[in-house]
Amino acid sequence: MDFESANPAVIKSIKQRDLLNTWLRLYARDQKLPAVAEYRPERIEDELPDLVYFTIDTTQKPPRVTIDSNGTRMASAYGHTGGGQRLEDYLGPRIAPHVMPVYYEAIRRRLPAYTIDHTDDVHGHIVAYERLLLPFSDHGDAVTHIIGSLKTISEDGGFEIRNLLRGNATPPVSKLRTIIDRELRHHALDRIASADVLEFD
Repeated sequence: MDFESANPAVIKSIKQRDLLNTWLRLYARDQKLPAVAEYRPERIEDELPDLVYFTIDTTQKPPRVTIDSNGTRMASAYGHTGGGQRLEDYLGPRIAPHVMPVYYEAIRRRLPAYTIDHTDDVHGHIVAYERLLLPFSDHGDAVTHIIGSLKTISEDGGFEIRNLLRGNATPPVSKLRTIIDRELRHHALDRIASADVLEFD
């Protein structure tokens, strides 16, 4: 599976950009992964319904990705909560081959991943599923945690999120798969110096 090289401007959601900027500010200090306990974005309470926390075991091959907690958006989109489960098992055999490579690439590269998938809701509305994965390490260089931000939007307006990703007969269609590996230090230092929210529009 191919991933494009991208800079932070690739992210559409302003809230996801802010989550990435907070990660970049920590990453810029030593040019290495921050610890998950250091990650405290402003107004994170507002984002909790869209956030999912994962524990990563890189001693397994492929790495074991376990859901620590999942926001209400993920639970609604997949039809049920998944705390304590392996992500691969939670996704199921139809969706896992499409989604797991994104996590594995973020873990392998130790860098944020950003993807956009399209799927249809029960009414036939096309829904964009925007996924931002931020890697963290509590020791050394190996990824020990991932925080995922999951956003759904439809140009048709309203849509049905319940069972959005599990109720469809076909897997989501990939529209964009990127690893954010460019201009990391530049954007982070700009944010530190100016204390302004970066805008890329």
